[in-house]
Amino acid sequence: MIEIKKLHKKFDGKDVLDGINVTIHEGEQVAIIGPSGSGKSTFIRCINCLEDPDEGIIMFDGENIADFSVDINVHRQNMGMVFQNFNLFNNKTVLENITLSPIHIYGKGMKKQGMSKKQITEHFNAEAMELLKRIGLEDKADAYPSTLSGGQKQRIAIVRALAMKPKVILFDEPTSALDPEMVGEVLDLMRSLAKEKLTMVIVTHEMGFAREVASRVLFMDGGNIVEDGTPDEVFGNPKHPRLKEFLSKIL
Repeated sequence: MIEIKKLHKKFDGKDVLDGINVTIHEGEQVAIIGPSGSGKSTFIRCINCLEDPDEGIIMFDGENIADFSVDINVHRQNMGMVFQNFNLFNNKTVLENITLSPIHIYGKGMKKQGMSKKQITEHFNAEAMELLKRIGLEDKADAYPSTLSGGQKQRIAIVRALAMKPKVILFDEPTSALDPEMVGEVLDLMRSLAKEKLTMVIVTHEMGFAREVASRVLFMDGGNIVEDGTPDEVFGNPKHPRLKEFLSKIL
């Protein structure tokens, strides 16, 4: 689904990503782990060009989306993103947060097919309510983000990404801003998505989650992927000295 070749990114003249090569296949749940400063978040932000790579190729849906001539916004419709700090619109209700993008992106085509604005809104509201029921938050549809807990906000952020029916969702440390007691409800939702074989790329510090849910684990250090394998291989039989050192400190 995503093929990355010789990906480089510098900040202030320093290599943050140093020639990454990796392929992510449809239906994989790929966890990216590694020490702080290893380039994990920069890497995942480069995948959908929230950070523009300095060099390299990112193939998605048959196009190099790192090419500035490509309309990245078209491809982002198929590539959801969940951030550390939720990034919900505080001036809109939960329902409006979820339906905003689908109405804006797909509503135009539906209008051309003869549907009224009211019909389009009702269509996407119904889809959003089904997603909210799935996570047990249908009673929060008319609430504003400021009234929600961190765990509720992050689950809404995930549902907002799902509302676009993406081919892949990128998660940038989705539990790092949460209180420990709220982490579980977010990870439970992600577990259910993994069981449905949704393609996910997840930067995470939750080693237990990575070991349990991921089909594949990438260990990053110094701006590159230094080990790539199944959870059993990476956690149970690490080969690279840096990975061994990393795991010895956190497990």
